[in-house]
Amino acid sequence: MSYVNQSLSNVTTETQYQGLLERLLFSTLTTVPCCVFLFINGTMLFTLRSKPVFCETSRYILLFNLLFADTVQMAVSQLLYVIAACRITLTYPVCGVLDMLGYLTSEISPLTLVVMSLERFVAVCYPLRHAAIITVRNTGGAVTGVWVFSSLNVLTRVLLLLEFPFKDLESLQMKDFCSNMAMLLGQVSADYRKAYTCFLFVLAGVVTISSYIGVMIAARSASTDKASVHKARNTLLLHLVQLGLCLSSTIYSPLLIALSRIVTRIVIVRIQNVFYLCVFIFPRCLSSLIYGLRDQTIRPILMYHLCFRPKRSSPG
Repeated sequence: MSYVNQSLSNVTTETQYQGLLERLLFSTLTTVPCCVFLFINGTMLFTLRSKPVFCETSRYILLFNLLFADTVQMAVSQLLYVIAACRITLTYPVCGVLDMLGYLTSEISPLTLVVMSLERFVAVCYPLRHAAIITVRNTGGAVTGVWVFSSLNVLTRVLLLLEFPFKDLESLQMKDFCSNMAMLLGQVSADYRKAYTCFLFVLAGVVTISSYIGVMIAARSASTDKASVHKARNTLLLHLVQLGLCLSSTIYSPLLIALSRIVTRIVIVRIQNVFYLCVFIFPRCLSSLIYGLRDQTIRPILMYHLCFRPKRSSPG
């Protein structure tokens, strides 16, 4: 095991000394918000499939893909949290499947944000060609490309895991709780993940910032719709914030490892619970809150579904 896994093992071992009341409190503080956010995200996903306009508009198709990935990742993360809180250890194959599913969806989000940024760039800078370039078919192809690219990355990680000498283990039962860091069983696997993460966020950051600059340049044109430019600029800024939040989840474990060298283990466990809520749970609901409240087409239908209004009062 690497030093990373050894450090996490020390942290998870310390949770054995947590009192039942404290574990119950932390579990409640994370599970309740997660269930609320899952409900909001689920309602938003249902909303985006409730009207033909949402299924035939590129930006709503991309939003659905982003929300779907965020929702799956939040569900997987919470499942792993509950399993750890219940002191349940999994086998390496089961943990690997859950980890790869969460890793796949975590990569979908920044890549989808890249496509969404490009869509806004084309809408502002090439308004006359937007309808020809950003079609439902092309959007579907972009979404498929995002999933294929992310799946190839996951497949590469699986192949790297196969190099680990599982046959030398006494049992496939894990001694630590299942987590993404616990599945980094070799230095090559850890180095690959760091390199890919850096590549992904440099790519996403460059594309989003370039799109923002392009929109700002277009804003100087007298023929440009100023309201459209202003809205696109704010949307791209929100994409940058979302990318930052995605990046924060990648430094979650390294940050905990660094803190474990200067504070006691039980403090690390408590910090870990707070970070989990702020870094993994809340950002996964941010897209629903942002787009659900900002978009004039989505907002009335979303509020209608969230408030459980009678069907006869459904907005047209």
